[in-house]
Amino acid sequence: MTIQIAPSILSADFCNLEKDLNEIKTADLVHIDVMDYHFVPNLTIGEPVVKRICQVTKMPTDVHLMIEDPDRWAPHYAQMGATSVTFHMGATHAPVRLARELHSMGCKACFAVRPAEPVEPIFDILSEFDMILVMTVEPGFGGQKFLDNQLGKVRRLRDEIDRQHLSTHIEVDGGVSPQTAPLVAKAGADVLVAGSAVYGASDRAQAIADIRSAAQKAYQG
Repeated sequence: MTIQIAPSILSADFCNLEKDLNEIKTADLVHIDVMDYHFVPNLTIGEPVVKRICQVTKMPTDVHLMIEDPDRWAPHYAQMGATSVTFHMGATHAPVRLARELHSMGCKACFAVRPAEPVEPIFDILSEFDMILVMTVEPGFGGQKFLDNQLGKVRRLRDEIDRQHLSTHIEVDGGVSPQTAPLVAKAGADVLVAGSAVYGASDRAQAIADIRSAAQKAYQG
């Protein structure tokens, strides 16, 4: 596998969102954080904005639902045209059923794990998911410091994916930069979400290239 970079629009200028989307066209996908102020202590965007993003961008859309009751709401985002929908271990009641429903709609299904949650409980259902997201910050806000104590979790997940001979991707979200990208890539992550490291740079394309290059050199997939 090769490294994929997914800039998070949580760090973009919401008054100039289409412009900021156009400035990350060298990335592999766009990461869209949907928060409901219940599952996490922040409120961002919802269905109308996500629907419009899916209409105006040619990039694959990676919709990260940090919301309660994704079993009910995740299919709505698939219907809007999301390429993949990510929902959290601590929010879903029937993860396998939801993954299969998303797949039946032509949408990829991804499972997210917060810093305090172990990955071992999902080993038996890994084959149901296209990607596992390991949060390397507490979900809710951008610009947080990278939690290096999550690297062991990424390594254990990579080992299990390889043991089962799966093609499941490992995504890492939180504090990703040219400095931390090699750490997560060496641990086995191949999809890197970067928010402030991309949108805080004057040249977004160069920031994407720097993160990609640093990670690809270290990747141990």
